[in-house]
Amino acid sequence: MTDDAPEVRAVWEQLGLPGLIDLHTHFLPPNIERAVWAVFDAAGPKIGRPWPIRYRGSMAERIAQLRSFGVRRFPTHPYAHKPGVATYLNDWSREFATTEPEIVWSATFYPEPEAARYVAALVEDGVRIFKIHLQVGEFVADDPILDPVWGVLEDAGTPVTVHAGSGPVGNEFTGPDSVARLLRRHPRLRLLVAHMGAPEYEDFLVLAERYENVHLDTTMVFTDFFDQDAAYPARLLPRLADLRPKVLLGSDFPTIPYSYAKQLEGLARLELGDDWLRDVCWHNAVRLLGEDAATR
Repeated sequence: MTDDAPEVRAVWEQLGLPGLIDLHTHFLPPNIERAVWAVFDAAGPKIGRPWPIRYRGSMAERIAQLRSFGVRRFPTHPYAHKPGVATYLNDWSREFATTEPEIVWSATFYPEPEAARYVAALVEDGVRIFKIHLQVGEFVADDPILDPVWGVLEDAGTPVTVHAGSGPVGNEFTGPDSVARLLRRHPRLRLLVAHMGAPEYEDFLVLAERYENVHLDTTMVFTDFFDQDAAYPARLLPRLADLRPKVLLGSDFPTIPYSYAKQLEGLARLELGDDWLRDVCWHNAVRLLGEDAATR
């Protein structure tokens, strides 16, 4: 494990928080995880540049690392890249969530005929959050096959983290358009836009301003690594400050090429105030997940 804990803990301790809730972390079945890491190691066309993974320990070591940081709750965030994979990922994620109290039970779905059935069953069983990745899965958010899925999720109020922005490398499925169309059809959806929608920051900011249940996660944004290609526009910061209840901490741990503390340092550099940071690092996630998130 890396010894980053003192820097991370200093941030939330100075804010008077009981720790952090990080709503963008990944734990995947070992065979899938190896395949994902190989893509990052190769820095291929879906990654775009060298991306050395900093936290490469075993699952047990990575959970211990998050605990040492003071991260009290975190998801597994599986995401399906082709038909027939979601159920496998969901079964693994369900079992893994029973192993440690900090894990937020997470699931995924894909535009396939059986999605409506397994999503409804997961919601009924109490899954806490879903994750989809439009770039990797190569589908649009408003794919007609998914319409009954979104209906279930809208009625249930279950959050869905959506990687829809065109970073790090876009394709024909990324960008704000399909998410905007989806929200016109299902305006009550509880969405959490990954990476704040980078690089289409303003388009996704507008959606968060317009729709009551659309949120943004900070994953990798405001770090030097991300700023090289997709720096957040300074002119949008006053509006981001006004969205204080809708911005949530995310990191992409373990698949980040820098210290976990860099994410927190980047947020502090915005100088949007300690109350803003407290909400981003803790209170907003408690509101999104439910009050029991604070007691785990």
